[in-house]
Amino acid sequence: MNQKKSNRFMPLIMAVCVVLGIIIGTFYANLFSGNRLSIINSSSNKLNNLLHIIDDQYVDTVSINGLVEKAMPQILAELDPHSVYISAKDVQAANDELKGSFSGVGIEFTIRKDTIHVENVIKNGPAERAGVAAGDKIVSVDGKPFVGKEVTQTEAMRRLKGPKDTKVKIGVIRYGEKGVRHFTITRGDIPQHSINATYMLDETTGYIKVKNFGENTYPELLIALARLSQENFKNLVIDLRGNTGGYLASAVQMVNEFLPKDRLIVYTEGRKSPRQEYRSDGRGSYQHIPLVVLIDEGSASASEIFAGAIQDNDRGTIIGRRSFGKGLVQQPIVFNDGSMIRLTVARYYSPSGRCIQKPYTAGDGSSYDEDLLSRYQHGEFFSQDSIKHSGPAYHTGIGRSVYGGGGITPDIFVPEDTSGMTSYYKEASMSGLIIQFAYSYTDNNRGKLREFTGMEELADYLVKQNTVEDFVRYAAKNGLRRRNLMIRKSHKLLERFINSRIIYNMLDEQDWVEYLNQDDPAIDMTLKVFREGAAFPKKQAVKTDNAKQAKAGANGAKGSLRKTQKTRANA
Repeated sequence: MNQKKSNRFMPLIMAVCVVLGIIIGTFYANLFSGNRLSIINSSSNKLNNLLHIIDDQYVDTVSINGLVEKAMPQILAELDPHSVYISAKDVQAANDELKGSFSGVGIEFTIRKDTIHVENVIKNGPAERAGVAAGDKIVSVDGKPFVGKEVTQTEAMRRLKGPKDTKVKIGVIRYGEKGVRHFTITRGDIPQHSINATYMLDETTGYIKVKNFGENTYPELLIALARLSQENFKNLVIDLRGNTGGYLASAVQMVNEFLPKDRLIVYTEGRKSPRQEYRSDGRGSYQHIPLVVLIDEGSASASEIFAGAIQDNDRGTIIGRRSFGKGLVQQPIVFNDGSMIRLTVARYYSPSGRCIQKPYTAGDGSSYDEDLLSRYQHGEFFSQDSIKHSGPAYHTGIGRSVYGGGGITPDIFVPEDTSGMTSYYKEASMSGLIIQFAYSYTDNNRGKLREFTGMEELADYLVKQNTVEDFVRYAAKNGLRRRNLMIRKSHKLLERFINSRIIYNMLDEQDWVEYLNQDDPAIDMTLKVFREGAAFPKKQAVKTDNAKQAKAGANGAKGSLRKTQKTRANA
């Protein structure tokens, strides 16, 4: 009888034990974790509950996945300006630029009037082998018309890119011909180059333009240096202007070529990321060559790591304007659906200990995005005295003062020139009319322009064609009122911008860079530093006085041209 009673109460006793266990466990969990875990769990449950309630009770049918896709960027935006969410459909495009190659047809295109215009065909690429030519207008893909509002850059790349060895059939209209030509293209690997110009500025000075830090940037650098070695270069310029960064590893490998053994290149540190140092191994082949690094407000992230390491180790001279100030380290985290976040986990610090990251307010992305405009309005692009350092002074190996709190301040400041700048020029360049005109001019004159295979002869020809007047008439038809006085004042700027884009369309990026480097004040200052044997910093930082700054800015500094971004896409 007693045994039956004990069996009857056994479930009750077990239930009480379970409850007591939960209470005691919760008490000790809270005691040792400071309630942190329960706060996170309750918050995440709150978000999950909200989505369940909306899905269950909201008046209309709602896409919960759509809500999550919209909420993710907003949540990350509350952290810092560089933690971002990338949807599954955009991940490949986000990663392609820094990879060594992607699979596609091998064209560079722009979209004008709802039609794909082929601006350039990659040499020896699939499209060239199939017979596609620059200037062709793509009007169909895989037998279906592809014109009109559905033609977007995203959709065009989706249709033209694809796995290697797959085929795509395109229909094109070629200038001067009637009817549609059809080409079947077998997709292949299209190389992505990080170094877009390598040449000799003069008999002794080699020049390398690096546009980003991708997977293959370091091998490309070694190839570029080998090419310059064949021309017996004695001085070297690394141009990082407009380079928004890329992979940390590539920047470290490149700096290593120029530093002696066991020099600190950069270190990272965060709340959950212990300090990690990157040091030179002493195997670099160019540890003693005179070196200048060019930067500007468009140089960011890995560019700043490179410039900061050279400056803090007193290895070379930095010339230009203060860099962007992006010193946050992002770690990619991929979700099961293929989407991804890039979450900030640490900060970059230069060898002297300064943080490269400029100040920001969490959640206030608009102020951060407008920082460069604010710098411009405060006169920082035109006067070194206008640079505001928000951080303390640090010191290089030989005791030179350098500053943290926002980017790399150059050793020699080269202001942006305002002579020739007018509201007409600003509107012409910012509206995109110059780029549109340059493409139309190129397309309408390809037969003649193809006669010129070199940059200098094509540039001389374009000067004789008075392209500025042709542009002014084109712009007037497209809403930009003719302003004769302003046009005369900005004539040299307009001519340089217009002709550079035509050269870009007809030749390649190296020719474009070489053209823009002519009479560039930063290049002129670089050559002056080499002539004076001043590339290796002394105890006193090299500075320019007002007279030198004015001289450096004379003869048309073309900052606006250098900042002109490519408007074409790759497929």
